Amino acid sequence: MEDLNNNKERVIIAGVSHLQPDFDYTMEELGSLVVANNMEVADVIKQNADSVSGATYFGKGKVTEIAEIANADDVTTIILNDELTPSQIRNLEKSTKLSFMDRTELILQVFSNRAHTKQAKLQVEIAKLQYQLPRIHPSGNPLDQQSSSGGLANRGAGETKLEMDRRVIRKRIDYLRTQLKSVDKTIDVQSRRRTNTTVPLVSLVGYTNAGKSTTMNGLLNVNKDDSKDRKVFEKDMLFATLDTSVRKIDLEDNTSFLLSDTVGFVSKLPHNLIESFKTTLKEAADADLLVQVIDVSDEHWRNMIDVTEKTLREVGVQGKPMIYAFNKADLKPGQQFPVIEGDNIYYSALDKESIEKLVNLIKLKLFAQYKVVTLLIPYTQQKIAEEILRSAQIQSKDFTADGSLLTANLSPDELEKYNNFIQEEVSK
Repeated sequence: MEDLNNNKERVIIAGVSHLQPDFDYTMEELGSLVVANNMEVADVIKQNADSVSGATYFGKGKVTEIAEIANADDVTTIILNDELTPSQIRNLEKSTKLSFMDRTELILQVFSNRAHTKQAKLQVEIAKLQYQLPRIHPSGNPLDQQSSSGGLANRGAGETKLEMDRRVIRKRIDYLRTQLKSVDKTIDVQSRRRTNTTVPLVSLVGYTNAGKSTTMNGLLNVNKDDSKDRKVFEKDMLFATLDTSVRKIDLEDNTSFLLSDTVGFVSKLPHNLIESFKTTLKEAADADLLVQVIDVSDEHWRNMIDVTEKTLREVGVQGKPMIYAFNKADLKPGQQFPVIEGDNIYYSALDKESIEKLVNLIKLKLFAQYKVVTLLIPYTQQKIAEEILRSAQIQSKDFTADGSLLTANLSPDELEKYNNFIQEEVSK
């Protein structure tokens, strides 16, 4: 029986291969982005060509074919697999009387629909306006445009209106950037860099829908304190959330680390969007360890690693220690899990034993250079004792006649800083 409540817009997705080795993969992904935007794919049109047309992206014959198929499918919107120039979009719409949306605009729409926090909304709006700025065209306003080599006084009303529109958008972008800086400062207060804590930071990164949020919730389950009210949103869809979440994980052995879940990546992520989300990805830049979550059940997982690492480089995240966490191993036939191979782990974020092994690997990588030591802090220097209690990973504490006796798991920097108070090293 047909779902009478299904009001999703039906669209055609189309693209030109132009020597892209992963063309079919990006077309499949385009379909997933369409679904994420609450649309429905009515048909898929591909053109195998070494290059795209500078005027219309597709060749002339393919443009005619698209118009015919759209008419037969009763579809008015075509979504394209690349970012097109403003003139290419205009030429396509003029020749077919159809509406065309490129991949960048589609991704921006998805991000706009998913943005909930003030920070995410500002970041997305900035990216959308930057995308729109070169695409403002006099054909979109009722005033005439007159060509002229003279000054402003000789220009037609349409051109003046065009410049006014662009000026308004630029002012809006400047205003939004100011607002974003203010929000970023507020969020920075909550970050590790704005506190005195030395608790290490682990950041989950990876492709959208690889299972980062599910992995984070699994790790929260091993927290020695109740974690139910700290779970993050998870759903089987692209870009289920754009918000960076940071939680503290306190383990039974009294070791702790901060865990952040960052926005997911996708191939051909718009440059303006990457620029806008640089602040959101700051947690990854500040991390002591990255855990790249990869959907190993997807045949394109190697492409996903390439896209993730390329995007990380674009936002300046390089040279960080990394665990390659191959998630959804339970969905890959023949794949054993949980299995650790060096810096790689094959696991399922829904499997308790998998999460326990991931925690052990994180601890191994994170605390390899840490040492458990006993420190004696004289009562005359209690400010130092308070500093250690506040920032370090405390195993035990006692108060003796000579001062505060603390057993703590210290980082190399802390070991050097508090070297004069160390009494002995404790075996782990």
